[in-house]
Amino acid sequence: MKILMLTWEFPPFITGGLGMACYGLVRSILVKGVQVLLVLPSETLFYFHLKKIEDADNLPQVFLTKKPQKKFETVEQRLIYYGVSSGPGVYKSSQGGYGFAKSAQSSAGSENIFKKEAQGDPNNNFYGHEDTFRQMNVYTVRLLQLIRHLDFDVIHAHDWVTYPAALSLRSFKGKPLVCHIHSTEFDRAGGTGDSRIHAIEKSGLTMCDRVVTVSKYTSSIIVNKYGINPSKIRVIYNAYQIHKKRLRRTRIFKDPVVLFLGRITLQKGPEYFLRVAKKVIDLYPDVRFIMAGEGDMEKALIYKSARYKLHTRFLFTGFLKRNDVERILSASDIILLPSVSEPFGIAPLEAMSFGVAALISKQSGVSEIVQNAYKINFWDIDQMAGAIISLLKDPQKLKKVGEAGAKEVEKIGWDKAGSSIKKAYEELTC
Repeated sequence: MKILMLTWEFPPFITGGLGMACYGLVRSILVKGVQVLLVLPSETLFYFHLKKIEDADNLPQVFLTKKPQKKFETVEQRLIYYGVSSGPGVYKSSQGGYGFAKSAQSSAGSENIFKKEAQGDPNNNFYGHEDTFRQMNVYTVRLLQLIRHLDFDVIHAHDWVTYPAALSLRSFKGKPLVCHIHSTEFDRAGGTGDSRIHAIEKSGLTMCDRVVTVSKYTSSIIVNKYGINPSKIRVIYNAYQIHKKRLRRTRIFKDPVVLFLGRITLQKGPEYFLRVAKKVIDLYPDVRFIMAGEGDMEKALIYKSARYKLHTRFLFTGFLKRNDVERILSASDIILLPSVSEPFGIAPLEAMSFGVAALISKQSGVSEIVQNAYKINFWDIDQMAGAIISLLKDPQKLKKVGEAGAKEVEKIGWDKAGSSIKKAYEELTC
């Protein structure tokens, strides 16, 4: 079986959880004998033909236009040379950092993501940028040129930016279409959002043959908001791949650390994190709160933390590269992620794998699959603060919660998701 997979993100270049989710999913279906024709935005007309699990890291290219031969030290260098782009969020880091790109409201974009000079610029992000819609049209045109040379069984499209291209391919090739939705405009906007994006999401989810959501939480949103038929929806949870090499727990401060890790945007609930910090520090001053990431709310929260007079008890790190993410996780005791609306959320799983006690909002998909985490409504400042103080006052309890979470995450792998995705393909082809 061959799957034509459309996405704007894939390692080594990623701007958010979507890239890591696609990576885990692709590896899980490759080991089950499914071949993947992976297409990313690029200057050059080519695709990646993945046949075995190692290909997910090497990304072997199949060219339909000639390019000069050149040797490269890394996969990343090769892809940048050929103009590979991540579309609405240009690549953040050569170190594989992810999930902490600036939001569109706080950054200006380059004129054309298909130009190589735009690559690697950490200040560019196209999500929500007016030019995104033009870029989606370019992506669609290139795909229509490409499919004349390809043979595949199913189209698998990830999130709204790929839906117009996927629907065009479905029309031309007559192949079944799976629309995978990792985040809705309702989640990202924290409110009404962009009506054009809503229209694209609704048309893609309505016209496709199968919908894959990352949680029951997201499934209920698209049923209630877009009127999608529940019978065509398959809930397939994300997972987290634990690295073989794990950093030893290393303290940055002698005081315990409570961490926020993610984009500093309305969706992630950073203001609730700050309010919890104020309440906890007032009652238990021997603690540090760290906000790791970037986003359109960052400057306002810096000013607000100054008004709260939290001083060095509340720190901002800015964007973190992959190595720094692991370093700060290894130095944290508690992670607090009060997301207002989170379709899934891989960050809690990663933190738990480090033995960090997790407090997550009930409004997140990951809360549906983990047991050894505190689940609290994102607006309940008092309960979140109370839970943190309770853990800080009882180091043995804190340690026990962290160890239980680490053991639980070891069992949450991509194999089950891969089997479910393959089954969804077979429902459409057999």
